Amino acid sequence: MTERQKHYLEVQKVLWLVLGLNWAVAIAKMVYGYLSDSSSVAADGLHSLSDGTSNIIGLVGIRFCSQPEDQDHPYGHRKYETLFALGIATMLLMVVVSLVKAGITRIINPVVPQIGAAGFVVMLVTLAVNATVMLYEYRRGRELQSDILIVDSMHTRADIFTSLSVIVALIAVKLGLPILDPVITLLISAFIAWSAFQIIRQESGILCDAVAISKTQDIERIVLAIDGVKGCHKIRSRGRLDDVHLDLHVQVDGTITLQDSHYLSHIIQQKVMSALPQVTDVLVHLEPDTSPQR
Repeated sequence: MTERQKHYLEVQKVLWLVLGLNWAVAIAKMVYGYLSDSSSVAADGLHSLSDGTSNIIGLVGIRFCSQPEDQDHPYGHRKYETLFALGIATMLLMVVVSLVKAGITRIINPVVPQIGAAGFVVMLVTLAVNATVMLYEYRRGRELQSDILIVDSMHTRADIFTSLSVIVALIAVKLGLPILDPVITLLISAFIAWSAFQIIRQESGILCDAVAISKTQDIERIVLAIDGVKGCHKIRSRGRLDDVHLDLHVQVDGTITLQDSHYLSHIIQQKVMSALPQVTDVLVHLEPDTSPQR
């Protein structure tokens, strides 16, 4: 088994574990929400269910992006992970539309939910589970440099905020303000929409070749420390957190041989990739140094 296969196997393990926990949370919320006729609890359960669905989308995406390079994909299949992350965002927007309709319907035709102590217990327990899942998945996402895990943890983070909103709604019902229940449902939809926007902004930036390494000074320092390098400029980067492609222009003595130039290019590639593990490809453009001689 290659290192890349081991990497994606670890990502899959995390997704399967998170999937089981998300569905357990969703079932608890939805069952109680429908039994108590609380639209906000049921809506929050629906959001938790969508968390589980996003895990499935992530698992499918990992299956695609784990494929090795081939003749049609010489750069590999890693951007499938980014593409499927955008699929999660699209699914979230569909949930937003459903929840907005439910909230508006409840405002027009109000129904007073029957809320008991069990409701608070369900929400507090599921909130604790969500917080644990979010922190675990985000930490593993950073360790494995997996944008699927990081994006999915953002999804769960939104679920934490919506759960807090539902708890506020339950308290409002106890205080005799049931109208806040559908209002909170609309607030939940706003939280989910914001989560989807964040995912779309991040992942579309990858597909549109946004800058992957903003601090070019670090790259300049690495390259300029190499013997034979006179200057370094026009540094560009793109790609995902674990698959950054870099190209740069390096100025060298214009009288060196082609063989020495070729060797120097390889040294630059090795030094940069060794210092920055997230960089998987470096394209070096060698050009003669035209600065005035001292």
